[in-house]
Amino acid sequence: MALQPGDTAPDFTLPATVGDKVTLSDYRGKKNVLLMFYPLDFSPVCSVENRECTEMLPTKGADDVQVLGISVDSLWSHKAFAAQNGITYPLLADFHPKGAVAEKYGVYLPEKGISARTAFVVGKDGRIRDVIASDIPVARNIGQLLDKARAS
Repeated sequence: MALQPGDTAPDFTLPATVGDKVTLSDYRGKKNVLLMFYPLDFSPVCSVENRECTEMLPTKGADDVQVLGISVDSLWSHKAFAAQNGITYPLLADFHPKGAVAEKYGVYLPEKGISARTAFVVGKDGRIRDVIASDIPVARNIGQLLDKARAS
């Protein structure tokens, strides 16, 4: 069953490019979270989305919104991807077991071995405020995603 607005966001801890690990519940009561599941590092659309998010975040809610990028790539791939694209927010490695967190959120595509391009806006109370899905080859409107996360 797919997660819906109003559901409690499943908690998780994953290896991250910023710090050692990130636990979703650590943001409870502190910041709204924009969970951006994306298919793969270095793919054209994922690169554009993550660069746009990095550029827009300082003016669209960095104080109120924590962005977490999540894909099935390894931490080493994430580190190289973040360095190449100037990404300063954490990229989380849903690498082993592959797609386990994406599966909890209902966005793992086992036939492709990747996550669907889906964003979850999680409020400070830990509840999902919005779910925004996009076809894999179609970029999301990052400005709108950040606005939704800030407004939650």
